[in-house]
Amino acid sequence: MNLKLLSSIVFLLATLSLKVSAQSTRPDKLYTMNGLGYSFPVGETADFFKPKFSTSIGLNLGLGNGGLFFYPKVSLHAYTFNQITPDAGYTYTLQKGRSTTYLLNLALGYRKIVDKWAFYGFAGGGGGIILTPQAGVNASNLQVTLDNKSNGMGMVEGGGGIEYNIGGANLFVEASYMYGFSKIQNRVFNAVPISVGLKPNLSKLLSKLKKL
Repeated sequence: MNLKLLSSIVFLLATLSLKVSAQSTRPDKLYTMNGLGYSFPVGETADFFKPKFSTSIGLNLGLGNGGLFFYPKVSLHAYTFNQITPDAGYTYTLQKGRSTTYLLNLALGYRKIVDKWAFYGFAGGGGGIILTPQAGVNASNLQVTLDNKSNGMGMVEGGGGIEYNIGGANLFVEASYMYGFSKIQNRVFNAVPISVGLKPNLSKLLSKLKKL
């Protein structure tokens, strides 16, 4: 699974959601989201990962007429990777490398709107890959070869956020907890992503287009 595939899944869900949202009067039927921030490793994960700049993209699709919504999200978190033990077939550990996640989470959430503010929580599961760099050293010709190891990762994620309405979009702050079912460096993957960003309200846009 790679970035193009994950992004294609989100785009497909958005396309299908547009038809559904056009038939609903719910004001928060469909948002797109793009968040920027940091993903903080916690527990044993902090032994080899340090946070770098991260981003996430996704959708909020309202289900029914209440506050329930479907939340697919792609997490593209970057970490500084300080290897503890070399991988099989390698002799040296790599320090200050770059690791990147390509993780898709499919969650259900609930949003409560109070005037211009909204509060929401969500929980779900998914998976993808986490790339970790490797360094092969050839002492005879003084060359270092860098490669990436693909670590398959199933996970669960739960969290919440706060939104503020600015008209056709919401500003948001979101925090969550990720727990991975596979290990990296013989340690379980745990992280706390925190992001801020914008959620354009496509429901309002579609309503305006219908009136034209």
